[in-house]
Amino acid sequence: LLPIFPKELLMQEVSEKRTIDIPEEVREAYRLYRPTPLVRARRLEKALKTPAKIYYKYEGVSPTGSHKPNTAIPQAYYGMREGITKFTTETGAGQWGSALSFAGMLYGLDIEVYMVRVSYEQKPYRKVMMRLFGANVYPSPTTQTEVGRRILAEDPDCTGSLGIAISEAVEQCLKDEQTKYSLGSVLNSVLMHQTVSGQESMEQFAKVDEYPDTVIGCVGGGSNFAGGAYPFLSEKLRGRAEKDTEFIAVESTACPSLSRGEFLYDHGDTGRITPLLKMFTLGHEFIPDPIHAGGLRYHGMAPAISLLVRDGLVKAKAYNQLEALSGAAEFIRAEGLIPAPETAHAVKATIDEALRCRETSEEKTILTLFSGHGFFDMAAYEADLGGGLQPFELPDERIRETIGSLKRMYPFA
Repeated sequence: LLPIFPKELLMQEVSEKRTIDIPEEVREAYRLYRPTPLVRARRLEKALKTPAKIYYKYEGVSPTGSHKPNTAIPQAYYGMREGITKFTTETGAGQWGSALSFAGMLYGLDIEVYMVRVSYEQKPYRKVMMRLFGANVYPSPTTQTEVGRRILAEDPDCTGSLGIAISEAVEQCLKDEQTKYSLGSVLNSVLMHQTVSGQESMEQFAKVDEYPDTVIGCVGGGSNFAGGAYPFLSEKLRGRAEKDTEFIAVESTACPSLSRGEFLYDHGDTGRITPLLKMFTLGHEFIPDPIHAGGLRYHGMAPAISLLVRDGLVKAKAYNQLEALSGAAEFIRAEGLIPAPETAHAVKATIDEALRCRETSEEKTILTLFSGHGFFDMAAYEADLGGGLQPFELPDERIRETIGSLKRMYPFA
């Protein structure tokens, strides 16, 4: 893996240490936007007439509007320290591509982004943001790579997927020794970097003498959820938690790897360039429908989160995009803040949990991991307001087809 990733990130990936120190240079960059606020959603509580207390950890105050700089900054820093001059990467809705472009600008690195085609077309101003930070952005699949050309030959109208974009970015990085690949989710090191958010939440809750009964976050590859949930889950596993906290990972019904996938060995990318990972997957050949929550359009899931779900420590829930944006609309009318379509899935689950508390008269404290704002996602809300949004429920046949293909390819999976 050394030709693909910086050495320090690989060392972190396989480290058995419980904690790894944050370099001072990274802390200095974090000070641009951290700590992020933990907000009590009192108006939403009132609107729902719930006895529950709803808090949200708002990562949208970062320079790029999401949680993604939490790992982009250390990855770019370690790359710079090792003499790397360029990173290639993929992005779905553009939050990760924006974050790495920003971090690359901070540390003088060239950034090349392969953005899933459907999101490239749905979210044009994300491209502008990346280019303002100095990055080059391409719609994936593209004719620049062997993987992209093969996909386009089979389907000229392919809307793309994160799996395809990952293959293209990895293929390009292998062409130059001074170029490495950067991944915005899934890996242990990435999930660890994100825990700065959850560690802050623990301190912020302590200041108001509160502790969450339930932690809810959306999941695509898993970094946002892990970042907010892992510190609390760690306390629970070590018997130090103040409450028996429940953890809910929320995905899209259009790409339900946790809810309807299988726990198998699979590639992290469509082109089968990456090693095999044991995770919940829909199969690396699976290409999700073109939902607006581009960050949730990943066929697999972080292996660590997959294991937690398999063992019952984390629960999975799925909503379609109509349900998610209806929840977002309730939140917007109460709190005045527009969630990203990905975040909207967690917001919807939070509202449902709060309404359940109303029925049972439980005074639970709910923490919502608010991964980012939706200011670049007006096309999704416009389509929803105009009645042109489709729910995109995934048929069983498509899952059987792609998982069946995976099992035929790797009978041991």
